[in-house]
Amino acid sequence: MSDWRVRAVRASKRPFSRTAPRPADRTAAPEHSMDPRSEQHPATDEPVSLERSVVDAAVYRDGHRIETPAGLSEIYRDLPGKPGTMAWIGLYRPAEAQLVEAAEKFDLHELALEDAIVAHQRPKLERYGDTLFVVLRAARYLDDVEEVDFGEIHLFVGPDFVLTVRHSQSPDISAVRSRLETDPELLALGPEAVLYAVLDAVVDGYAPVIAGLQHDIDEIETEVFGGDPQVSRRIYELSREVIEFQRATGPLLEILRALEGGFQKYGTDEELQRYLRDVADHATYAAERVDGFRQMLQNILTVNATLVSQRQNEEMKQLAEAGHAQNDEIKKISSWAAILFAPTLIGTVYGMNFEEMPELHWAFGYPFAIGLMGVVCVSLYLIFKRRNWL
Repeated sequence: MSDWRVRAVRASKRPFSRTAPRPADRTAAPEHSMDPRSEQHPATDEPVSLERSVVDAAVYRDGHRIETPAGLSEIYRDLPGKPGTMAWIGLYRPAEAQLVEAAEKFDLHELALEDAIVAHQRPKLERYGDTLFVVLRAARYLDDVEEVDFGEIHLFVGPDFVLTVRHSQSPDISAVRSRLETDPELLALGPEAVLYAVLDAVVDGYAPVIAGLQHDIDEIETEVFGGDPQVSRRIYELSREVIEFQRATGPLLEILRALEGGFQKYGTDEELQRYLRDVADHATYAAERVDGFRQMLQNILTVNATLVSQRQNEEMKQLAEAGHAQNDEIKKISSWAAILFAPTLIGTVYGMNFEEMPELHWAFGYPFAIGLMGVVCVSLYLIFKRRNWL
């Protein structure tokens, strides 16, 4: 095994700390007749077997499928030296050994191979000699859970071959292949036509996601002004999805600009140039909408924080008013209790029946006690009244 191959194999075993995408959709359509996933099986991040990872492999000449090899070795053996002939191999979570074999046969660069093995890459375009390595992030909206599901696909585009490596069940490459096979004139343009079709499918898949996110934002606006206590959490979760979507659409514009910059240098067909410019227009629209969604969510979060603060202030005001009213009632009760306590105290003193009490034998003792009670009660009433306790 060559040194670069050893390094690539070792690189795949290094720990990877970047955030992995959400679990892939388990209902995505399989790719063409050779799809080994016709039977349902759990979608995991583990590589599938060598035989099951080859989703479809075909040789095209002048836009028509002329051969469907039983194995990749036939393509490696028969492809070179045939003008106007192109091979398109679709792999689904291939084993590391299979990618290393493909790298040796198609002379893929070791850095591109390492990225394809490790996966979880940001969208990018890199050129290694006469081979393009493209990473794309597909997205689709799941209505049942109201979430965005992200997929990843790697493309190796050479002079006479295209190798697609998917690490999730989306995007659906079978639809892309079917579309191209029904348009031989476009497919006859070669590997660049396949790259265009995959880019177009990925960008077209953004439209339902944009519509779904717009619907979610409209619902959140209603919940914000409706006072839903759970809306803050939903705003945060949707903001994370929008940021993830932005990471998929933003770099895609750089990819399309780089492709457009190489039109003249690499002699891209004029019709294909028009198609790629159309994809760039749609991608720009998607990126602008995503940027707008992020700003809208930030504004909604600010408005929600303001409304929550207002509601809290109103609640505090109501609590303060209730406390003030309660204090007034306590003051009134305390004032009357004090007024009533004064004659009770005087009456208690004279109810002790001690023999040595001068007032007991005084002719004016009773009127004096009653008068004292009245004076004390009136004095307390006037004092509390002046202090607004009564």
